Formats: sequence, structure tokens, C-alpha cells
Amino acid sequence: MASSPTSTRFAPSPTGRLHLGHAWSAAIGHALARSAGGRWWLRIEDIDTTRCRPEFTATIHQDLAWLGLIPDDVLVQTSRRDAHQAALDRITDMGLAYPCFCTRADIAAAAQAPHGAQAVYPGTCRNLDRAEATARARAEPHAIRLNVAAAVQRTGPLHWREGNTPTQADPSIAGDIVLARKDIGVGYMLAAVVDDAHAQITDIVRGRDLLDATPTQRLLQALLDLPAPRYHHHRLLLAADGRRLAKRDRAETLHALREAGIDGPSLAARLAELPPHGPDLVFHL
Repeated sequence: MASSPTSTRFAPSPTGRLHLGHAWSAAIGHALARSAGGRWWLRIEDIDTTRCRPEFTATIHQDLAWLGLIPDDVLVQTSRRDAHQAALDRITDMGLAYPCFCTRADIAAAAQAPHGAQAVYPGTCRNLDRAEATARARAEPHAIRLNVAAAVQRTGPLHWREGNTPTQADPSIAGDIVLARKDIGVGYMLAAVVDDAHAQITDIVRGRDLLDATPTQRLLQALLDLPAPRYHHHRLLLAADGRRLAKRDRAETLHALREAGIDGPSLAARLAELPPHGPDLVFHL
């Protein structure tokens, strides 16, 4: 059987303006697709309606046009809610999902994560009496979590491909992840794998800060009988002071560089030529 044509995607959330780190992921993914005669998708991950803003969606399009990175297809994630819900219903019907009534404070206190580490859910609601949990779910706001241990029992051992290298997937490192939030419904992890399959994405290019999400996404792909893309986790760009570029730290934005008269296509070409592996680095304009 012939392999699928190469298809990559750039999937920003419109919760702020893009920075150079985003531009690097976009440039690498665009170059990979173009070199193989494939397709490059833009996916607007706007399902978190509590944080996403239309003005940031507009800026994403403007920044990519300035860089000369024009997508072949655009998918707006909120248009896919029915497909996301169908995937959640399927996992629920397998008996692998359960309601969670814990707050973030509850989870942090119970997990006792080291300072600076993200708390892993300790499974507080996993073993609630089923009748009690069902009754509470009718009356109380709740999230829906994946019973990861039960899911792994169903799928057996899993691997993903980092480039062409098989890599063992251990979904337990993230704990029982949230499939649906109480405030927005189906969340990032499940929506991402469903939409990757819909767009026939063959290669996922992203920063290695998202490496820990890959085992869980591989598990969801296996549960839903979805194809497993190749992954390409590249090193990160740093600010001059050595900090990782991040929206929350108000990293210099592509909008600011555009307003300053920087040549966008030249910048994208320079980023695409950077070696993706090695220590994180400061990129000098």
C-alpha cells in the first residue's frame, strides 16, 4: 500500500500573540511539507472559549502571511465539536472515562507535587462508587477523566515514532488526564488527536516542551483506532536572558517584529535552516 502524502500542521491557540518560537515550529513544518510535495495545515485551536480571542486569531493569519507561510487548508477547532464529542462518547462507552469533581486546589494538595512541577492527578475520583458518581454528575459541574491504567490494559504496550525512531510510550507519566473540562467540554488532548486524523496529518512538528503530551496522545489514537503520525520535537528558542519564550512572559511578538519592518520571508527562511536538535538556543535577528 502506498504511504499517505506528507501532511503537517501548525496549531496555535489564539490566547495571545505569536512569538519566534511559534514561527520556528511553523517554518519547520511548512518546509517539511513543501519538500515532500505535501500539504501544510493551519489549525486554530480555539476550543478554550474562556481564553481565546478573535483578535488573536486575526493576528495569527497576519503573522503567517507576513512570514510568507501560507497554509493549504485552515481548520477552526470549534467547528469540530460534534466529532470531539463523538470520540468522548466512544471512550465513555468503553468504560474508560469517569467524572471528576476535584478542584485544582484539591488536586495540588493531594498530589503534593514538588515546587515548580505540574501536579499529576492522584486518582481521587477514579474509585468513587459508580451510582454515587452518576448521581453527583447529574447535579454538580464536573470534568471527565481517562482511566489511563485501564486504557493501557486495553491497548497493550504502545510506541510512537520520533522521526523514524520507535519510542516507547508511557501514558502513566501524565496520570488520568482530562478528556473534557467542566467549563468548555472536550479539551485539548482529545480534540487534537481527532482533528489530526481528520486532516490526515502524517507528521507533527512542535517544540520539545510538548514531548510529555505525546504518550497520552498515542494512547488516545490507539483507543480510537486512529493513525499514529510521526513526531518531530525540536529544541526551543530562548530569550536573551535564557528563559524559554512564552506568551505569559510577554516574549517579543511577531506582531512587534512585523511593525518594526523586519523582512518576514527572510526570517522564516533563516528559522527553517536552523538545526532542530541540540541545546536550546538564543536566536539573534
